[in-house]
Amino acid sequence: MVIMTRFGFLSTYPPTRCGLATFTAALAGALADGEPHAPTIIRVLDVKESPRGAAGIGRIPSTVDLVGGNRVTMRAAVRALEECDVAVVQHEYGIYAGPDGDEIIPLLRSLNTPAIVVLHTVLTAPTAHQRVVLDTVCKLAAIVVVMTDNAREILMRTYSVQRSKVRVIPHGVSVPREAHVSNDGGPKRVLTWGLLSPGKGIEWGIRALAQLQDAGASVEYVIAGQTHPKVLAREGERYRETLQRLIDDLDLTGVVTLDDRYLDDAQLAEKVARADVVLLPYDSRDQATSGVLIEAVAAGVPVVATGFPHAVELLGKGAGIIARHQDPQSMAAAIRTILGEAATAQQMHDAALQHTQDASWPAVAEQYRALADRMVAIAA
Repeated sequence: MVIMTRFGFLSTYPPTRCGLATFTAALAGALADGEPHAPTIIRVLDVKESPRGAAGIGRIPSTVDLVGGNRVTMRAAVRALEECDVAVVQHEYGIYAGPDGDEIIPLLRSLNTPAIVVLHTVLTAPTAHQRVVLDTVCKLAAIVVVMTDNAREILMRTYSVQRSKVRVIPHGVSVPREAHVSNDGGPKRVLTWGLLSPGKGIEWGIRALAQLQDAGASVEYVIAGQTHPKVLAREGERYRETLQRLIDDLDLTGVVTLDDRYLDDAQLAEKVARADVVLLPYDSRDQATSGVLIEAVAAGVPVVATGFPHAVELLGKGAGIIARHQDPQSMAAAIRTILGEAATAQQMHDAALQHTQDASWPAVAEQYRALADRMVAIAA
């Protein structure tokens, strides 16, 4: 018997611009391919927005909005998810209302549809309330998905979660990417992309580039991405302005570029294809998953990243170099190694492509589909 599982998703979603929205749109799109039923989307919002279309997401509608603190929209979200066979719930502390996003708990308690909860953050040192929230969310889930082995081990070591519930399914990547494009004798290019916010460590990357401006060196740094919408609403462009002042103070105008566009897939592919190194100078020591990291590795571009858990696990297979947190000297030394040794860069390229060959969104979606189909078959 062929199972036609009806999926519901609870997450931020385009036109909202954040990593979870991009993740959910990609996974939902891959699951919809060839299926008679488009997934149901419950879009998590801070405040009520006017309905807007989202370019590039095909026939997947955003059917219901869950507005933080609004009980009416919570009941509507539960009703919509209960018309599905399986609910795929993205969890990140910052997207749901309440302290540490604890408004997700009454929603899950009200839900009869079995839920696959996807954890995007697994803190190594949570507060007492953060631990209670995640423990409760995992208890209410039928299945808990993390994206790395490291995240699974942190989850088992730090939280009260049944190991039998936990599955590791990698973050998907968009393929194919464009092949690397030579800069034709121009400067080598270091690239950082993603929504801009304090904690991304961009100031350390800028300071690293200052150390690469030796006699004869020719390296540029492109920092691509808009300011995160929540940061923009709270602080305006204060962080970006601080970075621009640092660029000016270090006499790096023309060497370091702040590109404030939100790049579509084609624009991002072109940026990545022209990069010689991707730099992820994040301050976080807890980041369990980074979509930017997996996309960079999948493109075969050597990566320099600080030692957050996903980077340690992924780059440990040879796709890049770990640098010390908040240490521009360490970052600069790693970039020098890659740019100065063609054989090393090629080895990293080959290791990256080998590691991510099974991480395309269609392949990842098949793992979710198989998991959901088993859940539905057991419940029947």
